[in-house]
Order: sequence, then structure tokens, then C-alpha cells
Amino acid sequence: MSDDLISQEEIDALLNGGGDSTATADAPADNPAPTAGSPSQEGDALTDIERDALGEIGNISMGSAATTLSVLLGHKVSITTPTVSVATLSSIKDQYPMPYLIVEVGYTVGIDGNNVLAIQAQDASIIADLMMGGDGTNPTQELNEIHMSAVGESMNQMMGSVATSLSTMFNKKIDISPPKVNMIDLGSEDKVTEIVSADDPIAKISFRMEVDGLIDSEIMQILPIPVAKEMVGYLLSNEAEEEEPMPAPMPAPAAPTPAAAAPPPAAPMAGAAPAYGAPSTPHVASNVPVQPAMFAPLSTAPVQVNDANIGLILDVPLQVTVELGRTKKTIKDILELTNGSIVELDKLAGEPVDIMVNGKFLAKGEVVVIDENFGVRITDIVSPVERAQQLQ
Repeated sequence: MSDDLISQEEIDALLNGGGDSTATADAPADNPAPTAGSPSQEGDALTDIERDALGEIGNISMGSAATTLSVLLGHKVSITTPTVSVATLSSIKDQYPMPYLIVEVGYTVGIDGNNVLAIQAQDASIIADLMMGGDGTNPTQELNEIHMSAVGESMNQMMGSVATSLSTMFNKKIDISPPKVNMIDLGSEDKVTEIVSADDPIAKISFRMEVDGLIDSEIMQILPIPVAKEMVGYLLSNEAEEEEPMPAPMPAPAAPTPAAAAPPPAAPMAGAAPAYGAPSTPHVASNVPVQPAMFAPLSTAPVQVNDANIGLILDVPLQVTVELGRTKKTIKDILELTNGSIVELDKLAGEPVDIMVNGKFLAKGEVVVIDENFGVRITDIVSPVERAQQLQ
């Protein structure tokens, strides 16, 4: 069947609302069309919610992996938002009949299962060339053992970053085993990986990877359906715990109305008994002597410091800096500085210089020469009050 025409059976299936099982059986496994929130026709397929969750997991984890790969290759690496679909290894082999670098990673802690990362062979050659100090413009056509080892190390670091991101997302420890790297031609070889059979449904998460003008192609992450569902379960349960509402605080009791603002109680009638449950008449004191509060005056004398243990820190090193002056320059002025340029400071010649201790102003002094070495004679030390203000 061509891409522009549909068969009569498919037309009948569309008119019947998709109820004909014989018509839907011919639909490609890579493009399932489940209804929202319900599984597709294959027994282990994913719901739309699970697909979205896998996309979120892939987006966050591969973003971390791109950062790690950027550092290893010395070039900017960007990995775009993923596309999640359900496929089989057979359909992937038919869709991509070309050599691929197959990186198989097993989870040892936190997740039960394996996953596969597939990278085109020509992209793997560029990565190997960059890992070995090349510029990536003239990669080798065939990867030898050294090149495979270099690519394997980059994939190990990359998937290690993915495991770290998963640990953060799932709020549990995730560890992986060292990756197994193999070059497999999907167009000719029958065996791709041992984690699933050729016709078992799998989750295919496709990313677009770009490396500084050297690589612009698609990479694939392949997950068995049980592993994909396990990851989704961890993500959704963790999000549910974070979104659990906190108990509402108890309302504060209303402040009592001041006695002065309350209206005077009505005088009871003679011989009338107080009604049951009626509030009692508040007792308001009168003619109580009131006087303003008196406080002792604050002393401005310096506080005596107990220096009994000061000897414990007398050998702590401090950095003393003499600052000749300061100035402000624009970026344009800084870039125009050359040998012989003069930078004017904000102090006059002969004016005392500032003496800083650990970046705090302590004293002023003048520059002197002692035995052909520069020195500073202290002329004025700031007061203890000023020093305390410097510490704030």
C-alpha cells in the first residue's frame, strides 16, 4: 500500500468506528492509537498518561546526560524533547536498516530490568573521534577496539547521569551496571538485544541529538514495557506524595472585645432572676492608679570583653591587604588596556593608603621603603565602634 492511498478494508474500518478486528490487525505496531487513559490493542501497551510520564522522564534525564556529554566532548550537546511510541524490534529493524551502536545498560539497584540506547554508527564515530582528541570532522569509518572503548566510556558517563536524574525524580537510589556496547547492522543482523524478543511490544523514546554542527540525528531509548511501567509508577507516586495537601492550620481565636468598648449592661429589674445561660456582667475596675514605665538609662561605655580564651585563636592567619586606590572602568576600557597603559586611581599622590584585614577596613598608612622592600607605616587605626560597623 502506498503512502497516499488507503485500502477498502481500512475505509470500512473507519466507517465502522474501528470495531472490525481484522482491519486494525494490519495497523503498524509503531503507531498505536489508544484512546485517552486506556491501553492500546496490544496487551502490554501504554496509556496516554504513561506515554506523557515517560516523555517527562526522558526529557529530564536526557537533559542531564546532554550536559555530561558536553563536558566530555568539549562541544555543546543538545537533546530535544522526546517522542514516545510503542513498537517492536522487528518494526524498528524495518524502519532503520542501517548500522547502529547498541548500548545495553542494566539497572542493579532501584529498577528491575534493562534498557537499550541506540545511536547511529556514523554519530558514534564522531563521538569516538572527539573523545580521542580529534575535532570530529574526519572520523574513522570503522570503529576499532580503542574507539569502541572511548564510546563506551562516554556512554557510561552519560547513562550514569541518567541514573542520577532518575534517583532524584523517583526519590530512591538508582544504580546501573557498566554498559555493553556492540555495533549491530539492523538491516542484516537478526539479533539486536536479549532483553526482549523481536515481536514483544517495547517503549521507543526517540530524541533528536545535536552536537555543535557535527551531529544532527536521532537516537533511541528502548525500554521493555514492564520497565517502562515501573518507571511511570515511581514518578506518579512520587508526584502524588509531593502534591498531598498539608492540613489546614487551626483558626486563631477571635480577640476579646475590650471592656471599654462594650455597652454598659442594663440594670436588672427588681425581683427578676438572671436568665439561665445569660452572660455574667463583666467587672470593670475603676480609679486604678496608672503611671508610665520607668527604665534605667542605657550606658554608652564600651562593654568589657572576656579575653580569657583569646589565646586559642591567636595563631589564626589573617590576610592583610594594602589598597592604593580604586577606579571604575567600562568593559570597552578594560579591553583597550595594553602594556604601558595608565590606570588613574581615586586617591591623590601621597594620600594615606587603606589597610584591609580579610577584606575589612582596619587602618590607614603611608608607603615606605625598607631595605629595598615596600612597607606600610600605620598612621591611623579605626575605632572599635567603626570596626564593629565594618563587621555588620
